[in-house]
Amino acid sequence: MFSQTEFKIAFGSCGHQDKPIPLFNDIAAQSPDVFIFLGDNVYGDTKNARVLQRKYAQLSAKESYQNLKKSTRILATWDDHDFGKNDAGKEFRRKKRFKKLFLDFFDEPKESIRRSQQGIYTSYSFEVNSKIIQIILLDTRTFRDKLLKFNKANSIDTSFKYELDYLPHYDTTQTFLGEQQWNWLKTTLEQKADYRIIGSSTQFGISYNGYEAWANFPHEQLKMLRLIKETKANGVVFISGDVHYAEISKISAHSPYPIYDVTSSGLTQTWHLSTPNKNRIEGPFMGNNYGLLNIDTEQNVLKVEIRNSDGKSVIEREINLQEIQKPH
Repeated sequence: MFSQTEFKIAFGSCGHQDKPIPLFNDIAAQSPDVFIFLGDNVYGDTKNARVLQRKYAQLSAKESYQNLKKSTRILATWDDHDFGKNDAGKEFRRKKRFKKLFLDFFDEPKESIRRSQQGIYTSYSFEVNSKIIQIILLDTRTFRDKLLKFNKANSIDTSFKYELDYLPHYDTTQTFLGEQQWNWLKTTLEQKADYRIIGSSTQFGISYNGYEAWANFPHEQLKMLRLIKETKANGVVFISGDVHYAEISKISAHSPYPIYDVTSSGLTQTWHLSTPNKNRIEGPFMGNNYGLLNIDTEQNVLKVEIRNSDGKSVIEREINLQEIQKPH
């Protein structure tokens, strides 16, 4: 049951089914109204449906996951490892079969449009204290064109101190979300809402760092900012995962108001390398973590937290609703 004035969203990503996930117990203790899985919910990495089913069963069997499931409503999208293959996009041939496994695991209703449409993008709407909170979950895998592999001969920057994986596309025919999903997103952003939380499995708000992110499709990143402006969609905040650390990024250029991207990763996975990010305003935090968004509809404030495995808040930020509205 929602608080009369507050709505709490917990979120996280990158939880390996072979490892204990005690953070689920910590999340359950927070009593969130919803928990959002942002992808790599299991590490499938297979072409075999039975293997993927077995890995979902491992996750389901965890006492901590059962505790989470009993305590809150779970919403989910996927990333590459539960999609089936590292860094894969629309070329992955098992995506249709694996989509069914994903939807079955997360108890998607049989009549849900997610089962009949291509891809797993979806949205939810909650009304709290006369404020509408819209949650939009993108599918960054089903329609995405292949990434452009890094080639030293074509490198745009030689200042990186590590080996890059990918270069940004400058062919504007290459898509991140696909026409069908873009059309749906436009209609969804045109709906009335006061707060809009957009879940993207990979980071939206970072600058180019040579790894997977929206920054590899800069024209699509710009298209998103323009769409927010065109649809007059106030209250947009992104949440993302994938990178095995936590941070907050902020985009001010080409947008009608500051666009925040709160990254939480991972529930079990960690990474040793803090990558450069010109848009970073908080972090990075390199340990296991989960995210919390507490929307106070009376004070019109969205409080952001990243919490570590000890339950301590390691990143905090308050965002006033007035800040994420188009100036009149």
